Amino acid sequence: MARQMTFIIGKIEYTASPVKVDRRKLYGWTKLMAVDDNGNPCELLTADESGKYLIPLGGTGIGILSPQGQWVERSELKTVDADGEPAPIFPSSYKTVNTLKTKITPQEFLDYSISDFYQLEDIPQEMLRAVGETIYSFECTYNDSYDPSPAFIMAAQGALFLLIGVKNFYESLCFGDCETIDEDHDDRLVEDGGDFLDFNIF
Repeated sequence: MARQMTFIIGKIEYTASPVKVDRRKLYGWTKLMAVDDNGNPCELLTADESGKYLIPLGGTGIGILSPQGQWVERSELKTVDADGEPAPIFPSSYKTVNTLKTKITPQEFLDYSISDFYQLEDIPQEMLRAVGETIYSFECTYNDSYDPSPAFIMAAQGALFLLIGVKNFYESLCFGDCETIDEDHDDRLVEDGGDFLDFNIF
């Protein structure tokens, strides 16, 4: 049985079982394989910095060193904030009650790239009706974590879905004064014929 998460909408508590949807079943997948002249799969080897030695797959690893060059065990590491204080840890969303009260618009939702896609099963119909056409946002983490991810609850085709993603940040580029938007700029380009634009600059 899938693990259950608990949600609150308004003052009513609901439970649901998130079941991960295989993205390959939604979009398909491709596989790239390197083969030799006889069609046999090639094995990945890595050369050292000198180029004299070949290292087979699994022959390298990642280690953590202190500023003094001493080996550091991962269990010795501590997460701190910008002030050097211990960072707060967020409990797993499976261990706590997730309050759904923040609503976002479809336009705001499109500012995120979705990395994980779950269908909520074993849900009561009352929860489906409570969500309706609303997109709810909350912070979600699978295990106890210092860095929860933005998550969304929404309904589609009579089912509820949990989507987890990351927000995209776009940098706007402009010429001149970037603090104001000239709504008549495009109209003036049409009226002027755009003769002053030299497309060779692109």
